[in-house]
Amino acid sequence: MPEVAVQFHQVFYRLAGTEILSNLDLEIRQGETVVLLGRSGCGKTTTLKLVNRLLEPTSGEVRVEGRATTAWDPIQLRRRIGYVIQEVGLFPHFTVERNVALVPSLEKWDQEKISRRVRELLTLVGLEGDEYAHRYPWQLSGGQRQRVGVARALAVDPPILLMDEPFGALDPLTRSEIQEEFKELQGNLKKTILFVTHDLQEALHLGDRIGLMKEGRLTVISTADELLASQDPEVRAFLKPLQRASRAFQV
Repeated sequence: MPEVAVQFHQVFYRLAGTEILSNLDLEIRQGETVVLLGRSGCGKTTTLKLVNRLLEPTSGEVRVEGRATTAWDPIQLRRRIGYVIQEVGLFPHFTVERNVALVPSLEKWDQEKISRRVRELLTLVGLEGDEYAHRYPWQLSGGQRQRVGVARALAVDPPILLMDEPFGALDPLTRSEIQEEFKELQGNLKKTILFVTHDLQEALHLGDRIGLMKEGRLTVISTADELLASQDPEVRAFLKPLQRASRAFQV
């Protein structure tokens, strides 16, 4: 059994008197992709931000590699965790190469090593280095920007990736293509991934396990097959659109 990479133990998070997360218990094993699924405002992104200490729990403990996040130096912790968000967050005045090279530069890698790593990562995410390295984000399509965002998150080979609806802004065809590429990439890299989405099909396709959240609580954590068989009311509500689409294709 792989070791636990990230653990939430009786975690509560409150903001201005409002309980955002309630008694969250969750273990994510090394090399596992756990997808958090749920409606807007259910606490998915808050859960993500507790891992890299952008937020700290009101009570309870979040542990990364066996150590409480509050015991980590925040900068050291975040450099062990890649972070990919929906809008990518690329610096518009930086080239693709400089965006991807940001953390290696902060880690004071020598320039030759950085350049080699940038080319390697661009190839890994399906972009030709010589063609794309010197472009700016505004010269890329949405799918290409998202690929650069993934490359940047992988720059110093962090063991953990946090992904907050990373493909949500893409058109359906591009989104499907990148999901396939990402699944293949994860098959090769075996990172520990906590992935947030509100899209059931994406969760079923990408997750080793899927956690369904509702009003700050983790109500279900299961494999895709177990989720599809669940009688939990919130699970059934998420399954309805999928079932309607399936019936439409059968007509």
